[in-house]
Amino acid sequence: MTDDDINDGRRNTAHDGRTASERHRAASTEYAGGPDPSRLAAVGPESGGPGRPRGDRLGPALGDLVAVDGLTVLMWTVVTFFSGIVHSYSRRYMAGSAHQTRFFAVVFGFTVVVMGLVAANHIALFGALWLAMGLLMAQLIGVISGWEQARAAASVARRYFLASSALLAVALTALWWTTGATTISGIAAASDTLGGPVWLLAAGALVLAAMIQSALIPFQGWLLSSMTAPTPASALMHAGFVNAGGILLTRFAPVITVDPTLMLAVVGVGAASALGGKLLKSVQTDVKSKLGCSTVGQMGFMIMQAGLGFFGAAITHLILHGCYKAYQFLSSGDSVEHNSPTGEIGRRESIVGVVVTLLTALAGGWLFATLTGKGAKVDSGLLLTFFVVFTTLHAARNAVTHTELPATARYGAVPLVFFPAIVIYAVVYEGIAGLLAVGTATTELTLLHGAVAVFFVGVYLAIETGIHEHSQRLYVALLNASQPPTETLVTAPEDYNEY
Repeated sequence: MTDDDINDGRRNTAHDGRTASERHRAASTEYAGGPDPSRLAAVGPESGGPGRPRGDRLGPALGDLVAVDGLTVLMWTVVTFFSGIVHSYSRRYMAGSAHQTRFFAVVFGFTVVVMGLVAANHIALFGALWLAMGLLMAQLIGVISGWEQARAAASVARRYFLASSALLAVALTALWWTTGATTISGIAAASDTLGGPVWLLAAGALVLAAMIQSALIPFQGWLLSSMTAPTPASALMHAGFVNAGGILLTRFAPVITVDPTLMLAVVGVGAASALGGKLLKSVQTDVKSKLGCSTVGQMGFMIMQAGLGFFGAAITHLILHGCYKAYQFLSSGDSVEHNSPTGEIGRRESIVGVVVTLLTALAGGWLFATLTGKGAKVDSGLLLTFFVVFTTLHAARNAVTHTELPATARYGAVPLVFFPAIVIYAVVYEGIAGLLAVGTATTELTLLHGAVAVFFVGVYLAIETGIHEHSQRLYVALLNASQPPTETLVTAPEDYNEY
């Protein structure tokens, strides 16, 4: 039975009075025992387990292998855009390198695999492309084969990616076992039957696989050890590869949203990485490591939005972050030139600055709620608005801080940067949400949601004011947590040897 047949059965339960789950089980039982010859031509390949008859077909139908929807087209556009920029930049960056041909071949292969992944519908194809994507990224990290540290970093990343693929295989197998469906669309159609230990195993494995691929704490080790990768490879990694966790949770949103408790856990995981990434960034001394820790934090925000049930917001965040981070990596040389140590501990904000920031945040929250309709009710949409305003305002303040404007002029510059940014975010979010097949899954706010928000704000303010910098023990702990394996570290200029 095809997944479309199961969906048709769900839409026509009134014909025989059975529920959707009863019709699904009856269909699975019928085809487990053998197909009805009179319906064989119309039915085609079924979505059940292995060994079931497939009629005259030798394999799954094309619709079972791939499914092109709004998310697919959107990600094809984004992936092609980023890959084109990296290819163009790399023509000069890799010119004269002995590894130039290999580098471009791997980048092209990585692009093709990612474009296949976002279109994959069959779970076996999705799992195989997920594995291939990780292995190709490991190849990019260690593309300079004559560099011992690069080979070690590639080995570290490969172990993480294999673990992620193994977890995904566990999740897909468990979902096939409990639903009988071999396609993502079939699993989504049977999501109302999910629950119990098998579902919990599948959902937990999906979240862990997403955490590893997106380098969330405590799985940030592979990302922080990958600084040996060529700069354009780092841009592709931080602008595209780490976003795979958000794509995974969006594709399997019907599985993740079964239980609000699991979604709250995902919010907590995202919040921990958002704060942890900012803390780790505060002790880094080089540009690429700072950008790497920033990515850990931004992926935490993305996972938080998925945990709140707003998968359109998660996709919006990963696209906008990808544009920003690709630019940051490809222009990282300018950052080295323009930055110099100041010797100051923390930033002491004046009362006027605090008042301007709070008023700007409130106005921005009202604007976002007006444009998107999120935040007008006391549900997870309120937290979404809070975190969107929080991250956008933080980015606007950082952009203004790095200018040469006098302090008084910055008070007016922050709103001028922030309000257009929040409007762009809202418009992009509305457009992307309209493309996705999966809708929002808002949940009621609980005391735990409030505790996460309060804790988040408290820690963020402590970081911004530099309180954490007065603790030597915390500094050492953060430094140790952000240190990659010793075999991946470059300790002397002569260690770098491309040949």
